[in-house]
Amino acid sequence: MKKLLRIAISAVAFVLFCAPALSAYPDKPVKFIVTFPAGGMTDILARSVATELQNRLGQPVVVDNRGGMAGSIGARVGARAPADGYTLTFANVGAMTLNTVLYSNIGYDPLKDFVPVALVGAVPNMVAVPADSPYRTLADLVGDARRNPGKMNYASTGTGASPWMGAELLKSMAKLDIVEVPFKGAGPALMETIAGRTAFVFDAVASSLPQIKSGKIRALGISSIKRVAAAPEVPTIAEQGYPGFDVVAWFGIWAPTGTPPEIVQRLNREVNAILRMPAMREKLEGMGAEVMYGGVDEFTSYHRSEFERWTRFVRDSGIKPQE
Repeated sequence: MKKLLRIAISAVAFVLFCAPALSAYPDKPVKFIVTFPAGGMTDILARSVATELQNRLGQPVVVDNRGGMAGSIGARVGARAPADGYTLTFANVGAMTLNTVLYSNIGYDPLKDFVPVALVGAVPNMVAVPADSPYRTLADLVGDARRNPGKMNYASTGTGASPWMGAELLKSMAKLDIVEVPFKGAGPALMETIAGRTAFVFDAVASSLPQIKSGKIRALGISSIKRVAAAPEVPTIAEQGYPGFDVVAWFGIWAPTGTPPEIVQRLNREVNAILRMPAMREKLEGMGAEVMYGGVDEFTSYHRSEFERWTRFVRDSGIKPQE
């Protein structure tokens, strides 16, 4: 009985000791480690959220870009940060799922070393062809690729990126033998397609839209399960004969494992409130992004399901990890 009483007293003392620290959070700047360089979609979304979050927290939210290794360099830094709520990792689907099987040693475990804080949004991809391409529909493109196995090429923004995931899934579902031409990002991949040196490109809606609006490329399909508000006239790949096709680049915020649950919940509430702001929704949807918000448990479940889905897909595809 005395032992139980001592344990109870110790537990109460611990709670009382921690309470002031938790109630004072945050009392200094918060850092976002962004896993890609400035200017990309991960960075744009992170800065959009950071600007509003610092107003709600009453402390600066500093963006620290740590690009490299498809997002794994920054995620590794975030995983090793103190678990006090002052260093958060803003990353995408690649760094938190695919990279564990695409690279032999990324130096962290996305499921064990992080606590999901908030899901922010998802950006679908587009299949797009040069403006003067003879392909008017996805069926035209797929039909020609099937008639000429191994001869059609496409521009890729890099192995492991969401557009690469989409192209690989389309190859699998449509049973295509096409040649990947990898580039270091969306810019050169789009330019090669505009020039007609690749038959098509799989690229994020956000970076493809300006080229579509200027008439330089033509969109044949959207990779998400639903059409996007920024281009409602473009049909999804799923509705063109590939039911269930759903590939998006999703983005979220994580904290190191061990971060106090009260801080995680506070951050989740604040980020969700930001994403529900009409101006923020309009801004993100204008870039072709779908706003995604929900509780910590929902994000945790979504992260795990996406991790299992894509790591299994890559393993089944037979792709060997890079050193």
